[in-house]
Amino acid sequence: MCGVFGTAIIPACKAQGTPVSQAPPQPTSLVQFYHRFLDDENVADFIASVSERYALTTLQKLCAWPDRPTRRGALLALSFLGDIRHNEVLGRALSDDDRGVRMIAESGIEELWMRDGTPPQRQLLKRIRRLNAAGETDLSARLANRLVDAAPRIAEAWNQRAIALYLRGNYVAAAKDCRQTLRINPFHYRAMIGCAHCQLEFSDPIGALRSFRAALEVNPNLEAIRSQIRYLAQALEEL
Repeated sequence: MCGVFGTAIIPACKAQGTPVSQAPPQPTSLVQFYHRFLDDENVADFIASVSERYALTTLQKLCAWPDRPTRRGALLALSFLGDIRHNEVLGRALSDDDRGVRMIAESGIEELWMRDGTPPQRQLLKRIRRLNAAGETDLSARLANRLVDAAPRIAEAWNQRAIALYLRGNYVAAAKDCRQTLRINPFHYRAMIGCAHCQLEFSDPIGALRSFRAALEVNPNLEAIRSQIRYLAQALEEL
């Protein structure tokens, strides 16, 4: 299920112009659409079906619905159709008591972070992420500088520049950009992890432990970070 998030994301603007009923629909249809999606994994059909019946504001409310299938379906839909404005909704869902909800929220929120700014800025952000993934950090850093200067409120622009700087060994500047990311987006657990890695490079295990714990508090699903916390805590006890 989680694999589809990287293959067919539909921008939020596609849903905003879709006529919807004035009366908030009951979640029954949404649950049906969700279960059908689990069976056929037809992303386009799921998006079209949800868009015809549910406004984004309704989906936000259903993300806090009492039953798990409704929350899962609403979060999945918002992950496909939403943007950075729905960051808080998915951020809260990261600590939901249902593991399925948490998994959908984690996959979805990292896509929402990329849906910020104007369409050209979003395209540039995607390009920077691809360059970082390919290790082309000289170019990614230059482009990230340009994006940060043009749109300083895009948290992911700071985070992607932090990644480029970290990969180039500039840990002080990378940590600074991680902190700026968090000032804009306090749910950005990836930036918290980035801070921790920079602090380890500074030989500051106590600060790294604090940052790792902050990330785990926001997103309890980070099992690798949980292991890192245990390792660091044990190492500090042995000092």
